[in-house]
Amino acid sequence: MLPELNGIEVCRRLRPVKDTPIIIMTARDSVIDRVSGLDHGADDYIVKPFAIEELLARVRALLRRIDIEEEQRKVKQTTVTYRDLTIEKENRVVRRGDEHIELTKREYELLLILMENINVVLSRDVLLNKVWGYKTEVETNVVDVYIRYLRNKIDVAGQESYIQTVRGTGYVMRS
Repeated sequence: MLPELNGIEVCRRLRPVKDTPIIIMTARDSVIDRVSGLDHGADDYIVKPFAIEELLARVRALLRRIDIEEEQRKVKQTTVTYRDLTIEKENRVVRRGDEHIELTKREYELLLILMENINVVLSRDVLLNKVWGYKTEVETNVVDVYIRYLRNKIDVAGQESYIQTVRGTGYVMRS
């Protein structure tokens, strides 16, 4: 039991103002309690005692659903902007100011992922998986090569690069 509120009340208060995932962990195992918890905003409900492996599997499943929802939200967005760079997703057009920038399919996908994740450092492995796919045989240095191609096409001579290298980690576009 929580000190002053029960889990249902916490869900009821938290859900309207936050999208934070909620898993109720409780000894209350009746169907009525489970239904009430889920109806009041919990994303999952697990009854004590439980194996830690089960809890971890439920957390992973919940995080996968959140990732899918985030990807769907990004797909609905038709234009992505960073400084003077703009991507029109509907027709795959990239512009710096009024200048059209011609990109290959992989360059476009790489730039889009970076621009949709401003201020998020993305590792080479994450970029490799998102652009080339999970079962790829490509080496991770291909990401470095394509970042160089992108920089050559989008950067302005004498100005700081749009894409920053985070040594030993990956790449980021900072606001």
